[in-house]
Order: sequence, then C-alpha cells, then structure tokens
Amino acid sequence: HDVAPAKAGPDYIDPQFQALAARRPCINLDPWAMRPALIAALAKRQAGDGFLLVEAMMGLFDGAADGTGSPADLAAQLGMPVVLVIDCARLSQSVGAIARGYATHRDDVAVAGVILNRVGSPRHEAMLRDGMAATGIAVLGVIRNDATLALPSRHLGLVQAGDLDGIEAFIARAAGIVAAGVDPDRLVAIATGSAVPAGSPSALPPPGQRIAIARDQAFAFAYEHMLAGWRDAGASLTFFSPLADEAPVDDCDAVFLPGGYPELHAETLASASRFKGGLASAVARGATAYGECGGYMVLGDALIDADGMAHAMTGHLPLVTSFAERKRHLGYRRISALPGTGFFWDMPLNGHEFHYSSAVTEAGGGRLFAASDATGADLGTFGLCRGRVFGSYLHVIDRADA
Repeated sequence: HDVAPAKAGPDYIDPQFQALAARRPCINLDPWAMRPALIAALAKRQAGDGFLLVEAMMGLFDGAADGTGSPADLAAQLGMPVVLVIDCARLSQSVGAIARGYATHRDDVAVAGVILNRVGSPRHEAMLRDGMAATGIAVLGVIRNDATLALPSRHLGLVQAGDLDGIEAFIARAAGIVAAGVDPDRLVAIATGSAVPAGSPSALPPPGQRIAIARDQAFAFAYEHMLAGWRDAGASLTFFSPLADEAPVDDCDAVFLPGGYPELHAETLASASRFKGGLASAVARGATAYGECGGYMVLGDALIDADGMAHAMTGHLPLVTSFAERKRHLGYRRISALPGTGFFWDMPLNGHEFHYSSAVTEAGGGRLFAASDATGADLGTFGLCRGRVFGSYLHVIDRADA
C-alpha cells in the first residue's frame, strides 16, 4: 500500500522518521497555525491515491494554550478516523476506562479502535483485553514491550534520523514487530472508509525567485509545505550544505537558513570559509537572507556552545547566542513584521518557537517582529533585521488571515 505520511503540529524531527519509513516526504498539518483550506489542500495532495497516515503530537486532545489545535481538531476537520495507541506498561483492566473516555469525549471525533502498546506478557495482554471487552471498541493489535524499539533523545526531541547509525535496520525491525502484532487489513479497511476534503493551496509567497536553502544536519528544520508552496509559485530551489563548507549558488536572490542544531556543529560552521564567503557575497549583491531559529543564530556574530566556548558565526546581524545556560522557549506565536523592516511577508503570520539557547546580545539592528502567544498575550518584539538580512527564533508556518 502507498502510505502518505503526515505529522500533526509543529514538528521537524518525527517527519524524518516518517519519510524514511514511507519512502516519501512527510508533511506537517497544523490545525492551530494553518488555515483550514491549506490543511485540506495539503492533505489532498499528499494522500493522492494512497492512505494518509497522520501521527499525532502529545495526546489526542492536547493543543495550544488557548485550547485549540489538537490532533482531535485535525481529525474532525478532515473527517479522519482515529486509531488510539495506548501505553499499557503500567495499566491492566483500567485500559477500558481510558479508551472509553477518549472515544466519548467528543462527538465529532471517531475512535475506530485501539492498539495496545508496551504489553508485558500474555497474561498482561489477557487482562488488558478483559478491560477492553465491555467497551465495544475494537482492539486492532498488541505491541509487546521491546527495548530494541527505543530511540535516543536530546534537547529538542529524538536524535535526528540522519544522525542515527542503522536507522534503516531499525525501521525494518519495527515494521516486522508491528506487522506481527497488528492486523494491517483492518487498518486498511478503516483508512478506506474516509475521504480527504478538497481545499485551496494558497501558501506563503517565496522570498525570491532563485532561493538557495541550507540543508544538512545543522539546518534540517524546513517545512515541506513551505518549500512546495514556493515551487508552486514558480521559484527555483537549490540546496547547499554549510557543514560541508558549500556556498549558496552565485545567482540566487534569496538565501534561507532553516533551524536545526548549529550549537552541535558550531566549530565546523565557524571554520566554513566558503559558506561564509558565499553568503557574504549574496548579501553584498542585494540578495535577501533569512534565518529561523538555528539559522538566526548562524546569521549572528557568535554562538556560545554548551561548554562556554564562543565560535564566530557569519556576522550579518548584531547577535550573540548562547547554549551554555539552557532555558526552554516553547509555544505558538502570532507574528507581524514591524513597520519599516521591508520584510517580504507583510501580513499577519502564525508560527512556533522551540529552542533552549538564548540571545546574550541582540541589539544594534532593527527589531523584526511583534509577537503574541496563543492566548493573545503580548510577548514584545522578536528578531533582528539589517538591510535585506532578516532573522528570529520563530518558525513561520502560515499566514494568519482567513
């Protein structure tokens, strides 16, 4: 079967695993930050003739601080059935109460069945099935507790798929375990019973016509829907690796530095002379340069790593960031470019913030964004701009207008 993978919410790391497993790119569908018409258009195009499989974030009803944007909201919007995966490591007959509660919590969300995960033994499975028996909810499969299914994590979530040795073997092993414990025909039947509605794919316009995009393990956090929207608008995209000391192409009129993990590669980036020189040449000839989160850090003067060592970055913004003292910054953001910045997206925007580094110095240039959180609370200004160079810790997801 052709499985079309998607991830609910603002996640860059899990889609890497989805893409490897499905052998095709994974998209994000964000019911808080994306307009409904864009979600429908992305889902329809991604599904094609296959099955759209969406991995939720957190719990089924967990969303933004204002109570919206949950996986349940996405399922209701797209008319998709829900397969509930329940961690049973510390449960027995209580699993039935949990499943019933999820299944009846909202009338517009259809729980088609459950998969019992991290089951310890045949006796444990029997107790769980007894607990489910009175609910009328189908048990679609059982996954036994298996230490080989564990993956390592770091400060932003799972270690990236590209940083893991043997990831293809891991996916093959996981597929075998799931195939042995879950009835795939029943999952296919559930998927076949729903159809994704149509929508209008009016994405954000590109920042230029010839866009050079940094792409490697230090700059891995770019949304597929954003890049696809730029291509649809007629922009040409090229990719380069700063970690390999590659420069953006000479004829680009925009350079995009996505987020990622520059703090783990600061020494390599500091010595990447071709990358730095190529970026400087692009800026000097008037190209737009835009950095989000990790890309913003690299546009600054210096990055201080976890050991307190300062590494020279590209110096295009008066910014010094530090990973030495970690502080978590997390949440959805409503964003507007400040007057006079000349920022290429002159419209209200929705985005997200998630990082542990902080700005030690963030002064001397113009401020870029005014932002509020999901509840509307004013968060002040974010980011910097200097000429045609723009950046902030915020990841833009979609326009905020209807």
